[in-house]
Amino acid sequence: MARYHRDEAQDWARSTLRGQWSTLMTPFTSSDELDQAGLRSNIRHVRSLGTTGAGCTWGMGEFWSLTREERFLIYDVLADEAAGEWPIAAHVTHTSLREMLALADHARGVGFDLLIVAPPYFVTKTEAQVIEYVALLAAATPLAIMFYNSPQFGIVMSAEGLKRICDIPNVVGVKEASFDRQLTIDTHRLIGDTAIISAPDEWVLFKGREDGFQQQVMFANTSDWRFDTPDANHYVQFIDRATRGDIDDDLYNKHLRPIKELSDKWWQGQMQKSKGSLPVSMVKYWGELMGMAGGSVRPPLASLSQSEKDELARDLRVLRDQIPAVVGDTR
Repeated sequence: MARYHRDEAQDWARSTLRGQWSTLMTPFTSSDELDQAGLRSNIRHVRSLGTTGAGCTWGMGEFWSLTREERFLIYDVLADEAAGEWPIAAHVTHTSLREMLALADHARGVGFDLLIVAPPYFVTKTEAQVIEYVALLAAATPLAIMFYNSPQFGIVMSAEGLKRICDIPNVVGVKEASFDRQLTIDTHRLIGDTAIISAPDEWVLFKGREDGFQQQVMFANTSDWRFDTPDANHYVQFIDRATRGDIDDDLYNKHLRPIKELSDKWWQGQMQKSKGSLPVSMVKYWGELMGMAGGSVRPPLASLSQSEKDELARDLRVLRDQIPAVVGDTR
């Protein structure tokens, strides 16, 4: 629950958006309904890993496939589970301004701390349109806002455009998920001292050490619940320390590099197969192998084939057998 005023949003974000933030998937039942019990179980599991906070209905949450009522219900469940004790963020991007504002109002009403918004896609072709759209949201809510810069939304903002977005009151920073490493570096260099810039991958932490900039939060990815277990939360430990400037190379190389390389293989392979769509089906099945509720994806996405599921399970099992401390039991 937000405990700050609009003019305090940046200070709140500086102190709160730290360490490992998670991205929740949206589990569905076999009849394609929202799996509320599974969602609650997933949230409790993610919290048990030591994560700092979490967001819902983002790219991995399949927001485009959800009705307004389903998005509201997911907000309600996450807010209830967080109980004002665990920071939470709601993704409110929509092609309809009224729908976006309704989502933001509902999130605020049930106790969310933060909003995340991306370009409304389809008709957004210029940076000026994106900036204007974000400004309309910012004027309508006192909540802090993170902007989501990703090619999934049809336009990737330049570092200069991101600076203009972060000049909007109560926009506190950027999830820089463009997959353009130079853009991420340029954005850190340009506005990293005044706004929170976060690329959701560890490479940026090593690059920051090399180039002299510091990312204070991993905002946000699925690596915590795909890589960690409550008894072996090496990823969360690594990120917590690295985002404070203490990069433990030995911890990363021993416990994380092998599973990260496996993840990259599957991530990149699935994105190539889908011509650039996020690999939601792969991530959901990986979550199931870690004991979480996932279920199928909704059209037009397609679930992994049985042979792909078997191969992913085998890859994780082999990794566990070779290096038991890397990943929990996926049998």
